[in-house]
Amino acid sequence: MAAAGVIPPLPDGWRDVANVLDRARLAHPDAEALAGRYSRYTYSQLLEQVNAACAALQSIGVQPGDRVGASAPNHPEIVIAFLAVQRLGAVWVGINRPLAPPEKAYILKDPGIKVVLASADVIEQFRAIDRPGGAPRVVDMEAGRADSEWAELLRRHAPAQAPSIAIDPLAPAAISYTSGTTGEPKGVVHSQRNLLLPAVMARVEGVWEGGERRGIALPLTINNNMVLGPIVSLVLGTVIVCMDRLDVQGIIDWVRREKIGMFAAVPTLIFDLMNDQAIDSQALASLVRIKTGGTALPESFRARFLERFGCELQNTYGLTEAPTIVTETRAGENYPPGSSGRALPHLDVAILDDNQDRLPPGEVGEVCVRAVVTGQWANVYRPMLGYWNRPDATAQTLRNGWLHTGDMGYIEDSGDLFIKDRKKDLIIRGGSNIYPVEIERVVYEDKRVQACAVMGMPDARLGEVVVAFVQPAAGVVAGVDTETLVNDLKARCAAALARYKHPSEWVLVKDMPRNSLGKIVKPDLRKKYLGSASLTPHADSR
Repeated sequence: MAAAGVIPPLPDGWRDVANVLDRARLAHPDAEALAGRYSRYTYSQLLEQVNAACAALQSIGVQPGDRVGASAPNHPEIVIAFLAVQRLGAVWVGINRPLAPPEKAYILKDPGIKVVLASADVIEQFRAIDRPGGAPRVVDMEAGRADSEWAELLRRHAPAQAPSIAIDPLAPAAISYTSGTTGEPKGVVHSQRNLLLPAVMARVEGVWEGGERRGIALPLTINNNMVLGPIVSLVLGTVIVCMDRLDVQGIIDWVRREKIGMFAAVPTLIFDLMNDQAIDSQALASLVRIKTGGTALPESFRARFLERFGCELQNTYGLTEAPTIVTETRAGENYPPGSSGRALPHLDVAILDDNQDRLPPGEVGEVCVRAVVTGQWANVYRPMLGYWNRPDATAQTLRNGWLHTGDMGYIEDSGDLFIKDRKKDLIIRGGSNIYPVEIERVVYEDKRVQACAVMGMPDARLGEVVVAFVQPAAGVVAGVDTETLVNDLKARCAAALARYKHPSEWVLVKDMPRNSLGKIVKPDLRKKYLGSASLTPHADSR
């Protein structure tokens, strides 16, 4: 998975994530760097903690190239652990806490995680996972507890010198698991250079403003958020506040207490903040901007949010494979309604047809990304190293010199990107990506199901909710049998899938519309049932 060819150096002498903290500490040793509910650190104190964490991880056997998993809320502990893993030349694997135990088990096994750091609410799930070659070492990393194993390890190894490890900035450094069209998640592999580049470009081009206190509310177990939160903040020399609540009141409390000036949020949270009439309009007074992405943000949201809270909403488009943001709207600039913004300065974002030819402005095709090939940032960008142990999938996504997103859209003469349709069949519920095949695979495990098709239906708050269409097998009698079937399918999904992936509505059909090859035609299914009285898209707006 190593990158090939001559790659230009990063601007201003930046090289890898491992040494970012050293550079930041030299520039402002006594400035606040990292804050959370139970602890806060200056740049000097943070460096001491990271060095102790390096020694702690080495004491339990972590070596360069080893995979280290983490499943914990947003607290300084997870940031310190991430930075230590990078300084050791090991590979970080974030594991989302809401995932169901089978989903966590898959991510634990696929890359061969050696050590997993976990909070108290999920630690027993990891301890119960069996796998060939033996279970990983599970470390209790519960925040705010002085007697957690992680806290004791750091105390035992402090103070510590920085590890003497030569870092290859092009080697695998982090794996992000993202749902795939085969039904099993794929591990997106990035190097330290990949992870660092968005932050470096933010600094040298002023794409993301520095200075204000930056909050991170979205889960740090998602590597994109680790990039756009801690790494960007370290490079910009500002403070990152780990926000451990993502509900409306939790956000308000954090913004007020820490005087946060900027954070990123999914449109669902924007909706909730905007429509909760109990919120004082001054509750978010310190906020300058909120960045959002994941689903289309209605233009009415921008005006209403600005009017109520005096805070600008900036839209973005990005993906795990990039990594992170590809286009964004800039603060204070006017953009056409529906725009996802313009390409960042080091990226060439194009719309290609099936022949890999660039389409003219306004024509819809696949959104593709590569490095700009002229100018001062020519060839600085590199996409992901590949999918972990998936060479065929890697070759399909990284072909002809482009990162193929699978998303359909168009670009106007102004350079504004508009996403027309997301990846085929992809459901985006509250900013979370859901592939229908993941759910269909679980439903098809029940022999009483003859056919199943899962798709998204529009929802004003969440963007989309999941609806499962099920054709019962012959012999399943309508009434008692079908009611039992649906209840059993709900239970099966509850056991195997994260809650946000559970269907909000189950629709039983006599047959499925199919094409000449026997494949279910989802557009016809959608057309037939969209607007049906049997559908209640708001039935489950959790």
